[in-house]
This record gives sequence, structure tokens and C-alpha cells, in this order.
Amino acid sequence: MIRKVMLAACCASGLLVMAAPAPAEEAWPSRPIQLVVPFPPGGPTDVTGRVLADKLGQELKVAVVVQNKGGASGNIGAQFVARSAPDGYTLLFTTGGTHGINPFLYDKPGYDPVKDFEPIVWVTTSPNILVVNPSFPAKTLAELIAMAKADPGKYSSAAPGQGSTPHMFGELFKRTAGISIQHIPYKGSGPALTDVMGGQVPIMFDGIPSSLPLVKAGKLRALAVTGPQRSAEAPDIPTVAETFPGFDASGWFALYAPHGTPAPVVTDINQAVNRILQMPEVKQAYAKLGADVVGGSPEKLREQVSKELAKWSELIRQTGMKAE
Repeated sequence: MIRKVMLAACCASGLLVMAAPAPAEEAWPSRPIQLVVPFPPGGPTDVTGRVLADKLGQELKVAVVVQNKGGASGNIGAQFVARSAPDGYTLLFTTGGTHGINPFLYDKPGYDPVKDFEPIVWVTTSPNILVVNPSFPAKTLAELIAMAKADPGKYSSAAPGQGSTPHMFGELFKRTAGISIQHIPYKGSGPALTDVMGGQVPIMFDGIPSSLPLVKAGKLRALAVTGPQRSAEAPDIPTVAETFPGFDASGWFALYAPHGTPAPVVTDINQAVNRILQMPEVKQAYAKLGADVVGGSPEKLREQVSKELAKWSELIRQTGMKAE
């Protein structure tokens, strides 16, 4: 009798378990999101990413926490995100360096820029500025090219590191113009600018935020910007494209998720960022950094990466460059 009662009780409890509803799937987002910046604090990528992180947290109603994971020109942080869970709680805010240049400069960057990520949105674009020491004889881009052609290899150009974006922009310019200028790598933009202002090296490609104030102060002379159109922050400075139509060497920042992140999550983040990029205060903040907002669909970013990979792979193949 006791055995029958126990058996009946077990059957009843089993029915209750079977009848119990499955736990509801966790709504996204329900906890803080980690925004990985693959460069140290205080640099252009970090500053640009924090502008977005603050607003994105407000839009998604969860904290968006910036985590700096620098090293190997961005490879370490990019690899970290590529290997993270594709759940929408780890994102990568990065540059064209990790997703257009590094895969060809490094034999083993540790990630595939196409296969290991879901593109979310292209955030901003910003040109570099070609500056020279004020005592340098060339007053225009045409004069610089003429001088370099008259004395191949005589002049040198500073850059913040081998394979850095300004270095690559300079190499593309030299190839386009058909000139030979020596590359002098530095450990960062600051030391390079110091030597250009001091006259040790006459030429440099650099970001607008760090160089334009020095141009306005008379410590540097600007010859051109590298974007397809003149910069709103420096409308009097011509573009390289005005001499070489079609030339475009612009830096850009974009947002990615690990491959396999659910499409609805990617869509939600994309829509939130596009709303953010239309905010006047965000446009103004980025303009002060020498950047223009872009936005658009994940496919637009995918197409941008495809173009960048093709452009830089060809240049790196031609020059035989490798990361130091």
C-alpha cells in the first residue's frame, strides 16, 4: 500500500514538472555591456569611443562600460572580442587599422576581420593632415611633390610607428604622387610632432585634432588633408584629391560584435547608434575631434571594410611592409 502511494506521488510530481512553463528567455540587454577599445586610454579611438558609449548606455538603458585592451596595434583587443561570447554584451569599437591594415602587416594577427565579427555600424570618418615645418620651402602640395621628385630620398616624413594609419596614408600618397620620401617611425604622435616642429624631420601626416591647433599657432604649416573633401574644421586647406582625383586616405571608426551575435541584437544596436549620430551634441563633439559622423546599415560597414582590405593589401604587397 505504501509503495502504491509513493508511486502515485512520484507520478503526480512528474506531471507537475512537465506542466511547469519553461523559464522565459532573458531579454537583451539586461546587464552592462562591455565596449572594448583595443588601444590605451586617452588616444583617438578611446576618446571617440567614450562619446558613443555614454549615449549608447542612455539609449539601451544599461551601462556601457569602456574597457581598454591595447597592444599589438589593436590586435589584442580585437582578438579578445573575436573570442568572446556572441551574446551582445561584448562589443568592439575600433579603427580601420585592425580591420583594414593589420591583417596584412602581421603574419598572425589572431583574428579574421571578416569572418570573426558581425559589422554593426560605421560611426565616423576623419582625414589626416599633411603638415611641414614652417621653414620648409614647400608652400603647396605641388611644390612638395616637385621638390621630392628633384631629389628622390632626400626628404623624410615622421609617423607614429611602423604600420600606423598616418604611416600608411603617407605611403599611399608617395605611391600616388610617384615620389620617394624616407619614413621615420616614432613611438607615438607626440614625439613625432615635436621633431617636426623642431626641424629634425620636415614632413608628417597626422590627425587633425593634434595638428590643427599647431597649424593655427604657426608651429606647423598645413599643405593638404587626405579625405575626399575639405574638412569643416579647416576649410582653407586643400585636399590631396584636388591634385590626384579619387585619392582618399581617411581614418574611420566602427562598431562590431563577435560573429554569431543574434541579428535582432545587431539591429537594435545599429538603430540606437544611428539615432545617437543624429544628435547635435554628438555631431559637435565629433567635429571637435576632426571627424564626420557616418552611420547607416551593417552592410554599408561591410562594404567599407571590403574596400579598405583591397586597398591596403595591395599597397602592403607592393611595399613589402611588415610590422616591427
